Amino acid sequence: MKRIGCLSDTHGYLNEKLFDFFSNCDEIWHAGDIGSTDVAVALENFRPLRAVYGNIDAPDIRGKFPLHQRFEFESVDVWITHIGGYPGRYDRNVKPLIYEKPPGLFICGHSHILRVMNDKKLDLLHINPGAAGRSGIHNVSTAVRFSIENGEISNLEILEMEKNF
Repeated sequence: MKRIGCLSDTHGYLNEKLFDFFSNCDEIWHAGDIGSTDVAVALENFRPLRAVYGNIDAPDIRGKFPLHQRFEFESVDVWITHIGGYPGRYDRNVKPLIYEKPPGLFICGHSHILRVMNDKKLDLLHINPGAAGRSGIHNVSTAVRFSIENGEISNLEILEMEKNF
């Protein structure tokens, strides 16, 4: 069993509560809008990091992380991207491939809205961890953690943090 810490839209800010929440995680997955190399380095120094760049990320982040990450993890086909939409309203840039070859787990950010939804039509779990940073429309910063074992995703937990300024 592997534990995953998942976040998005840090926009250059890491709340210290994230490190406690992710303390028992094996990896951290960041769904874009990292915002600074300092955030990426802090996460990489804490746990192995898989990340994608988002629309606000500068060339240094874009040079280090891809737009999409698609990989097999504990027998689950995982796709992480920043702008992905959600079930029934996938972004036009991911829609053709998600319908052609749906992953088992689709993770995206961008909206700053925490969403965990089953897409019954495509038989996948959609996770948008919301926004962990301070910038944006959200009122509460969020992150998620979950377990993956033998193709099963379980033990999903949500962290809500005050949006500190």
